[in-house]
Amino acid sequence: MSVTSAPPDADGADLRGFGYEPQLRRSIGSYASFAAGFSFVSILTTVFQLFAFGFSFGGPAFFWTWPLVFAGQFMVALTFAELAARYPISGCIYQWSRRLSNATIGWFAGWVMIIAQIATVAAAAIALQVVLPSIWSGFQLVGGDAALTSTTGATNAVILGSLLIAVTTIINISGVRLMSVVNSTGVTLEIIGVAAVVVLLFTHAERGPGVVFDTGGTGSGLGYVGPFLVSALMAAYVVVGFDSAGELSEETRDPRHTAPRTILRALAAAGIGGGLLLIAGLMAAPSLTDGRLATEGLPYVLTSRLGDTGGRILLVDVAIAIAVCTLAIQTAGSRMVFSMARDNVLPFSAALRKVSPRTGTPILPSVVVGIGAAAVLLVNIGQPALFTAITSVCIVMLYIAYALVTVPLLVRRLKGWPHAEDRAVTTERGGKLFSLGKFGLVVNVLAVVYGIGMIFNLGWPRPEVYDPAGAHWYLHYFSLLFVGGALALGGLAYLRYRTRAMSLHLSLPVTAPVVAEEVA
Repeated sequence: MSVTSAPPDADGADLRGFGYEPQLRRSIGSYASFAAGFSFVSILTTVFQLFAFGFSFGGPAFFWTWPLVFAGQFMVALTFAELAARYPISGCIYQWSRRLSNATIGWFAGWVMIIAQIATVAAAAIALQVVLPSIWSGFQLVGGDAALTSTTGATNAVILGSLLIAVTTIINISGVRLMSVVNSTGVTLEIIGVAAVVVLLFTHAERGPGVVFDTGGTGSGLGYVGPFLVSALMAAYVVVGFDSAGELSEETRDPRHTAPRTILRALAAAGIGGGLLLIAGLMAAPSLTDGRLATEGLPYVLTSRLGDTGGRILLVDVAIAIAVCTLAIQTAGSRMVFSMARDNVLPFSAALRKVSPRTGTPILPSVVVGIGAAAVLLVNIGQPALFTAITSVCIVMLYIAYALVTVPLLVRRLKGWPHAEDRAVTTERGGKLFSLGKFGLVVNVLAVVYGIGMIFNLGWPRPEVYDPAGAHWYLHYFSLLFVGGALALGGLAYLRYRTRAMSLHLSLPVTAPVVAEEVA
């Protein structure tokens, strides 16, 4: 028995089964899909950006937040892979949630994800401040201290971040092919850079792997639980965005099979590479007690161990990874805006859902996400707490959006999802859809418990995270104010589009449409 090859427009016919005419260009293959997820996670960007934060709160033992967060997020990724095989549609978080629950929950999942992605673009872009001044002092355009925790460093971070966002916006509106080439090239360089950094740091190790059991004087026994939970922000920020392969489903060839694999592969690669990067940095650091590791982080380790020239060459690779990470997040955000606008449930939907006939991409959504991210930076110019505040709120928002998928999925699973006719189905391209089978319920429960726990952990208004200088009361409660404000604004917008969203929901098929199997 063999399966025939799919007709040229099989993916288009599949999309029509969901009620959408193909508009975006399918030019993304397996590696480019993997690159989309991996570059969003971007361990070179986020580990370099947040290593100092994690170390300052938890000491070397903060390393253990990495495998714990990775394990929890892998449970989430497994559920997402199952959904990606059944609903290969752009704007996946919104599309999955509204199909698993109802119009209201689905709409808010999309809205929260849009706000989260805009904030995450801003948070990724300011990571340039961590590396560029270390490469060349001329990148410190604002005179003074280059540290992100200083006023001059935070101001310079806004300038560099805004310039980067302008560049990624231009690339995004130029077409998915250019975006894919830039993204895939950047990811290849990032993977090479991660391997090089890990090997070089291990060869310059000052201490053994047992360093990961040292709390660095931050606490012991139950007294270490608090610092450990705070330091988990570092790992939680890194291990997100693996769903980007699903966001680009309508531009991916054979997405029912490609997206589930690349979601899991991107997260697995990031998990292994990031863990090695953390332990290599701790083993190679010149000192664990001089305070520099808690303020300067991994750039300090690289330049001190590999010399200025070698360290700066690798930091250039980190800068490339930051740029590609920002590009990938903005791309994913633009597709979410496009997907909701196509359903006519966003303000100015008529303009936001237009796809350029020349580039085959939704131009205005890319511009909106770029302007929104730049605005998040500009309103905080000169604010030293910008770094941790933006980082924290974008994580909280992402976790809320993820929970608005995993919780409805759990409810549906308890009612028998996936349906019997969906479990063993194969598409025209051959091969069964990805399925968790009998492990689905256990994995789903773990994903929900982990996600809700991390929402409370990361959203808790700790002054040492949101306002370490004690400068402003509103920074102390920034996470609650930001999330509350985003939900309130979303509520007002939803009142305008509630009838339309509910009408659209009622027209959805009961189960995911599936292309019938063809057997030669």
